[in-house]
Amino acid sequence: MKVHNVEMIMSAVRTEQYPTEGYPEFALAGRSNVGKSSFINKMIGRKSLARTSSKPGKTQTLNFYKIEEQLFFVDVPGYGFAKVSKTERAKWAPMIEEYMTGREPLRAVIQIVDLRHAPSKDDCAMYDFLVHYNIPAIVIATKADKIPRGKYEKHKKIVRETLQMRKGDPLYIFSSEKGMGMDEVWTEIESRM
Repeated sequence: MKVHNVEMIMSAVRTEQYPTEGYPEFALAGRSNVGKSSFINKMIGRKSLARTSSKPGKTQTLNFYKIEEQLFFVDVPGYGFAKVSKTERAKWAPMIEEYMTGREPLRAVIQIVDLRHAPSKDDCAMYDFLVHYNIPAIVIATKADKIPRGKYEKHKKIVRETLQMRKGDPLYIFSSEKGMGMDEVWTEIESRM
């Protein structure tokens, strides 16, 4: 997809605040420092619409990005070691769960993991949650530019096995630096719209 028209239209914390257009939605989930904002910015061809931060845990609401009047990317708060209080983090869980389990336009959750390392306990818990509620997942293994191409398959196998991925869920290698994987991911997203 060629993206010319994109806007961050709202940050929401409750169902009644969600957009009403009915466009297909793709939620983005990942550890607090895994590069969700970089992924979003690369996919939409913007430098900094989604704020990248050296302080993990900046996203504390559901942020809706409208793309080409056709779909939404929904950035959800990162999990893991976000530098926010436990109380604050405890508020996120019900908000994310309510969105992911009850949102009719949600087509899939794009779960972002770091290709360089085996998925963390938090990554596995997130994926298990998606499996439990039968929510389609697209797994993106990012930071591919940081490891040699010859080791991709080995690292992909580690991701698949650690997450115990379902057969139907795709896994893509991605690099926000180099743009690797972008076309494949857009094709996957468009096939689900």
